[in-house]
Amino acid sequence: MFYLPPIAWFAKINTYKPVILIEKEEHFPKQTYRNRTNIASPDGVLALTVPVIKGSKNHTKVKDVKISYDFNWQRLHWQSLQTCYRRSAYFEYYEDDLAPFYEKKYDYLFDYNEHLLRFILQAIKLAVELTFTNTYEAVYPSLEDLRDTIHPKRQLNADQKTYYQVFEERNGFLKNLSIVDLLFNQGPHTINYL
Repeated sequence: MFYLPPIAWFAKINTYKPVILIEKEEHFPKQTYRNRTNIASPDGVLALTVPVIKGSKNHTKVKDVKISYDFNWQRLHWQSLQTCYRRSAYFEYYEDDLAPFYEKKYDYLFDYNEHLLRFILQAIKLAVELTFTNTYEAVYPSLEDLRDTIHPKRQLNADQKTYYQVFEERNGFLKNLSIVDLLFNQGPHTINYL
């Protein structure tokens, strides 16, 4: 489960709805969208990372990875979202519902991501039933496995339609940002885009 997942992930979810199987038994892989997201800033892509407790990266199941609060990353992330999207058409519409995710402290990254995902699914009106794995399977022969196909270190080959972005005149269109970029710029039309 990703932190504020990229648009490409939601496009896949929209394709495979109504039931989605979420992996929670795998070992936590480093440098993935599980604890990071990309948003549009005046200077281009801004990466936001949820810090995890040291040791959580080594053979720890993704459901057991704990969030670190050694510094106030929630304040930093929330300020970044406000700064980058205050001028967008729909930020104010979702702001009050999103703010508590940057105030409440969650122990586990998986729980935090799940609650954020449920909020986003509701906000974009994407009817999906989330189911979760009970054991780790290296391969799911009858399912399309998205665990490693959408990765921040790999170029995504999928075409992406353009939509208005706040800093587009400065940066050009930035592909495959977090779903919140699409949500804040397109609001209730997000589902039509997907």
